[in-house]
Amino acid sequence: MHVLDEASDTAGKETPDMPHNPPKAPLLAERMAPDPIKQFLRWFAGAEQAGLPLANAMTLATADKQGKPSARMVLLKDVDARGFVFYTNYQGRKADDLHDNPFAALVFYWQPLSRQVRVEGPVERVAPDESDRYFASRPRGHQLEAHASAQSQVVRDRDFLQKQFEELSGRFAGQEVPRPRHWGGYRLVPESVEFWQEGKDRLHDRLRYRRDAAGNWIIERLAP
Repeated sequence: MHVLDEASDTAGKETPDMPHNPPKAPLLAERMAPDPIKQFLRWFAGAEQAGLPLANAMTLATADKQGKPSARMVLLKDVDARGFVFYTNYQGRKADDLHDNPFAALVFYWQPLSRQVRVEGPVERVAPDESDRYFASRPRGHQLEAHASAQSQVVRDRDFLQKQFEELSGRFAGQEVPRPRHWGGYRLVPESVEFWQEGKDRLHDRLRYRRDAAGNWIIERLAP
């Protein structure tokens, strides 16, 4: 499932104020999908139907080999039975963290719906051909930026970045922009997925999926 094309990103566009509309029905385990990916897709579809801007925005938390945490917003670009996929520069800080400590956590927060999803698990690189296909779908400017930016490195000023971009634009004029080897996708393979929903008097609902010893998903209710 391809969640959101680059060209359809709504960053920078004006969006209407979203009303605070907490769901009225409590979350019950018997009403949840037996698989957390299917349940996530239900909630994600609801967020899109509600018109939330960048419903696929998520916080990605990583930690280095000393355990020092780091978090940033990224965009979910694919999700299926294998896990949650995002794309980035393989030479930035998040990539360094994942090289030394290949585990991460994701958080989706859809405030107008009073819902949150937390995902935890190991992270792996997607196959090169998968990264190639996604890179080919990106707007040309985004492709050039992937070549121009040495992510997380100190640069002199913005003019330096702009000059790099313009030089690359000229170099690839009239031809396709290839995916740079230092750019590609990661997949977080879920071991735990928690669905949170606001409740009256702060009696929030928290239902967590985790695998049992046999590898089957079970659903547990957590205290708020």
